[in-house]
Amino acid sequence: MSRPSPDPGTVTPGNRRGLYDGWSIAVTASLATGLTIGSFNYAFGVFIDPLEDHFGWSRTQINTALTFGVASALMSPLTGRLLDRFGSRPVMAGSLAAVATGFLIYSGMTELWHFYAASLLIYLGLPGAMVMPTGRLISLWFPGTRGRMMGFVLAGENVGGLAMVSLATLVVGASGWRTGYAVFGVILLSIIVLVVVFVRDSQSDIDAARGKRWAPVPGENDAPGASVGYALHEVFRMRSYYFLAAGHAIPMLSFSAFLTNLIPHLESEGISSGRAASGIMVLAVFGIASKLIFPRLSETITARWAMAICLSIQAVGLLLLIAAGGSTAVWFVIAFFGMGFGAIGALIPLTVAEAYGMRHFGSILGVTSMMGVIPMVSGPLIAGIVFDAYGNYDIAFVVMSAAYGLGAVAMALSRRPAAPPGALRVNPKAL
Repeated sequence: MSRPSPDPGTVTPGNRRGLYDGWSIAVTASLATGLTIGSFNYAFGVFIDPLEDHFGWSRTQINTALTFGVASALMSPLTGRLLDRFGSRPVMAGSLAAVATGFLIYSGMTELWHFYAASLLIYLGLPGAMVMPTGRLISLWFPGTRGRMMGFVLAGENVGGLAMVSLATLVVGASGWRTGYAVFGVILLSIIVLVVVFVRDSQSDIDAARGKRWAPVPGENDAPGASVGYALHEVFRMRSYYFLAAGHAIPMLSFSAFLTNLIPHLESEGISSGRAASGIMVLAVFGIASKLIFPRLSETITARWAMAICLSIQAVGLLLLIAAGGSTAVWFVIAFFGMGFGAIGALIPLTVAEAYGMRHFGSILGVTSMMGVIPMVSGPLIAGIVFDAYGNYDIAFVVMSAAYGLGAVAMALSRRPAAPPGALRVNPKAL
């Protein structure tokens, strides 16, 4: 007589063996996200002066490469659709390959159009290499603690920022900018191996791992599973969605215009190149603190309110940055800004999972990301034009501060809809 198969969630001696798969997935996602954003966004400023010196390119010409961020926004809906259909592993592997190839092209470029072509390729790969698959993976593998886990995992962005800025400064100083770009490309290619070996996100894999060591205990705060949530067409009929999309778009300024120009800003205020690079490190350290605080707080006050607070901090921080100039106070201001800046990447996918569930998580997040086209394109251009005209970024930072304020208001107005059938909500009183 055949024996009935045990329920996937039942803890038995057989399925207790080994560590819960979610932990290796979390580490892999953290490395992929951190090293990707660290190589491109955080370390971008390290290469600006060497490129100016070698090619004679203007700051506007270099910053124009950042406007290709529009490719990320336009690619996001397709990436999200592929994520929902094929899962995280093939999307992450292919996306990391694209980003790594872009850095290898950088290392051998001889013309400005090479720089632009490689930047376009990198931007096409960014959505699938970073937050989109990470948001899906963490929400599925750690449903009851997705806020704090997202914070821990995406703290890798800031650790990656620290590591890659330090590495870029060291390698570029010792061997030149071409070697720096080549090293970044090789590092990102190596992460693909980890993705292929560890990343899984099917419901059957999650069910099979429930009895392993350090597996999360199911609880009332669990996020909805992969089959629960709103369809994309249903979300489009909700007014709250458009406020949410606007609130998601504004933070793109942090990555396209602020982060990439922080080192040049500090240098324009009379701070040496070496000390200016330390500004990125201060931002990264306090960004880690932000990721440990606000995603955890989102489990109590909801992700949208946590994000509204973070955007408000950034709005005030930019104005304080202008006032601080090149004084000692600038380091405290960067730390303050970092407290608002760091958690955004973790909170964006959390707000989508919190409001609309996981059934079409990738598609909804992908379409929402398209709203970032405007700040992605306008932010770097405004920053470059303002600097070339006035020799500083003050006017650009004032405009960005106002945008952050509007983003905070949009998040405050993005009330969640009623839960879809079968979904469990965290703190429904916090609406």
